[in-house]
Amino acid sequence: MSGDLCQEMLNVLCPMHIVFNDKGEMTSCGPTALKIFPGGLIGRGFLDVFHIKRPRKISTLDALMGQTGVRLNLQFRDMPDSQLQGVVMPGPVAGDMVVNLSFGISIVDAVSDYNLTAADFAATDLTVEMLYLVEAKSAAMEASRRLNERLQVARVEAEELALTDTLTGLKNRRALDQELSALLHQGTPFALMHIDLDFFKAVNDTLGHAAGDYVLQRVAAIMNHETRKVDVVARVGGDEFVILIKGTENHAHIERIAGRIIRKLQNPMHFENEVCQISGSIGTVVAGDYIEPTADLLFADADAALYAAKHAGRGCHLFFSPAMRDMPQTA
Repeated sequence: MSGDLCQEMLNVLCPMHIVFNDKGEMTSCGPTALKIFPGGLIGRGFLDVFHIKRPRKISTLDALMGQTGVRLNLQFRDMPDSQLQGVVMPGPVAGDMVVNLSFGISIVDAVSDYNLTAADFAATDLTVEMLYLVEAKSAAMEASRRLNERLQVARVEAEELALTDTLTGLKNRRALDQELSALLHQGTPFALMHIDLDFFKAVNDTLGHAAGDYVLQRVAAIMNHETRKVDVVARVGGDEFVILIKGTENHAHIERIAGRIIRKLQNPMHFENEVCQISGSIGTVVAGDYIEPTADLLFADADAALYAAKHAGRGCHLFFSPAMRDMPQTA
């Protein structure tokens, strides 16, 4: 068999092989061996490049050539510092020795470190099967990661949707209850405004529900504009809204907010060449006015203040006072 044919066979069957002569000089090597050591191997001494870690006491060429058929643990003396395994056998040419190298259990790291592919290994090498498994695992993990990300986004969106009024984009009653419970637990100052639209039924009855929906969306925009992001604006019924104003119990400040909302609500709203005219009545309770405020008590007293505002002529704002509890809640 010619030397060229033998080299071609070694390149295919043992792409990580190295051939060295009786002087220990490397005379040829497979394509993968060249790839993992781009600094060049040909012409260099095998033992100058590789350190034999096991079996021990192999530091001479004679000792190495006496280890035919024995598994060797090797390491590059210089960078790269990859751990290798190998076996040495006499070559087809007298005086030559062939060392077939492999990465062993460090193959996964080596594939990444040297950008190796299945083409860098013999077709029958179990490493090829391992690479397929690693690639399949990586693809599966990436697909799982993307799926988990989508599920996380979907979960957040579903939770947000469950806490949102779909027509106006405001918080719904469930979200309001959560926010109110947190405020009461923390003991932070806040005020609760209960707002009911005046004359909204007339808009629905005369101009239709499309006009009513438009008005509710405009009302939501007004309330968002006149409050801060930290505050909570919620739609709790058909034309009923609640605002939690956080961090303040100053009546004058709260009165200014209510006044701005009422003035904006009284502005005519134009829908398809029709004019929608409404106003808003507001009743407010301040948490600091109670020794032990509860959600039920705050809502009940805010309702009482709201209906007192309606009895006062609509389009106005009143703070709760205990006398309001005895007033009829009809308007």
